Amino acid sequence: MNRIRLTTPLTDAVAEQLQIGQQVLINGIIYTGRDAAHQRLIELIEQDQELPFELEGQVIYYVGPSPARPGRVIGSAGPTTSGRMDRYAPKLYALGIKATIGKGRRDAAVIRAIKQYKGIYLAVVGGAAALIARSIKEAGIIAFPDLGPEAIYRLVVEDFPAIVINDATGGDLYNESIKNYSMT
Repeated sequence: MNRIRLTTPLTDAVAEQLQIGQQVLINGIIYTGRDAAHQRLIELIEQDQELPFELEGQVIYYVGPSPARPGRVIGSAGPTTSGRMDRYAPKLYALGIKATIGKGRRDAAVIRAIKQYKGIYLAVVGGAAALIARSIKEAGIIAFPDLGPEAIYRLVVEDFPAIVINDATGGDLYNESIKNYSMT
């Protein structure tokens, strides 16, 4: 199967070309964030304060990496459950985020925001944390260091593997898969 190479930051045109089920390899910069970091981002937005990174065209990976072993850039970097960020995601897509990466389903409000703002949702396999970490070439905390592994990291990635779960047209790979394999 052909994998599509993406380079960040992403554009509307790139997001609109992707379809559910496609495998992608991401190159460039992505940012991390989990629950606590997302809450702080939203608070900064609501207080009209400067954000730690420009949102336009960016990708957020829902991960709290473990500490790096000596000689490594990062420790284990497996995804967390995306639903935990669903209350924050529509606002971030509205402000320019193009893609989020995690595992599991998104709620209806997030899927509407993805469609409305021409974004995508990508998933990575939860059990492949060590493999995923190999595609991370640089990692550094850029915001909220007091959150430990939940701080926002800036990651430089090379051929970071993911699958398109929700596309800019509103497609949903999970729903399509259920339809395809339903016995009714």
